[in-house]
Formats: sequence, structure tokens, C-alpha cells
Amino acid sequence: MEILREYWPFLVPLIMAELALMVTALVHILRHPTYRFGTRAMWVPIVVLLQIIGPIVYFIFGRGEDA
Repeated sequence: MEILREYWPFLVPLIMAELALMVTALVHILRHPTYRFGTRAMWVPIVVLLQIIGPIVYFIFGRGEDA
């Protein structure tokens, strides 16, 4: 438990950034019908399950040109 207290100041901003990226990506996925690569059914699990990497991959490869 002592290790958690030691790293807590680093973990809180990291968790908040991860959640903000995930929510932003999910909102974008649900509002826009077109994607550069893949479908909505593919992107939602990628964004949710791959944590911080999933939203970054979506914004680089999946977001359509109309965004």
C-alpha cells in the first residue's frame, strides 16, 4: 500500500488523461458515421479496451476527414 501512496501523484493525472481521451474518442465515434478505416463496431472496443493507446490510434487512423 505504501507504493500506491508514493506513486499516487503521478497516477491521478495519468488516469484523468486516459479517461478524457477515451470519452472524447467515444463521443466522436458515436456522433460521426464515417471513418477513415473500420466501423463503429470495431472502434468502440478498441478505444475502451486498449486504454490510452486505443483513443490515440483512433484519432490517428480512424477519424474521418469530415471531423
